[in-house]
Amino acid sequence: MAAVQVIRSEWTKIRSVASTVWTLSLAVVVTLALGMLISALSRSQFDNMPVTDRLSFDPTVVSFAGMTLGQLAMIVFGVLVVSNEYSTGMIRVSLAAVPRRGTFLFSKIAVATALALLVGMVTSFAAFFLGQAMLGPLGTRLGDPGVLRAVVGGGLYMTLIAVFSMGVAVMLRSPMLSLGILMPFFFLISTILGNVSATRKVGRFLPDQAGSRIMRVVPRIGDDTPYGPWGGLGIMALWVVAALVGGYLVLRRRDAQ
Repeated sequence: MAAVQVIRSEWTKIRSVASTVWTLSLAVVVTLALGMLISALSRSQFDNMPVTDRLSFDPTVVSFAGMTLGQLAMIVFGVLVVSNEYSTGMIRVSLAAVPRRGTFLFSKIAVATALALLVGMVTSFAAFFLGQAMLGPLGTRLGDPGVLRAVVGGGLYMTLIAVFSMGVAVMLRSPMLSLGILMPFFFLISTILGNVSATRKVGRFLPDQAGSRIMRVVPRIGDDTPYGPWGGLGIMALWVVAALVGGYLVLRRRDAQ
């Protein structure tokens, strides 16, 4: 089967599964709603903030506060795109139709990545503009130094989160096991390692900690992170590549079960 036909087939699979549509919709709604709420609260409480917090106040990052939960939906999307076929047994049919497993995996990842990128970019730009509207005089503009980079980076960050989850799901093949590992990793382990002084230097190289730096415009006071915004996104991209390579190796060596 030609690569173009495989890609069309994968697009049909993704759009015909209701759960993937719902998870992407949830990513948009949660990110925008929470971002607007936090932005409004930040505006009302700005005068009561400590001086250090006001000096490092970053209106762009504040508008992206909803991505903390929005990335949860992107993780679920990435896992479901891959593992749905394993849980239903359709993976046998898919691999019988497309024996070249590299072509099969590339087509699935390419279609899902394109969709995640579209949703991520729309969500990032919408979150920024709505957040700045809530911040009012505390807000910033898209043309200010570093802001466009941060907004575009927000969309890339959400996309990479989804693709990383796809790679892990290919390796583990179980939606429950994949989510059972990814959720604690991003929402518990990474947070702890990034905030405990003894492990902070390790935590800053985890995919979410490194990648999220692309969304920051105003540096924190006393921040000694050894990489910049694009360097952090590059570190996250390396994690994604490692997950995809691992997924491909597992897919190539194992039977369709």
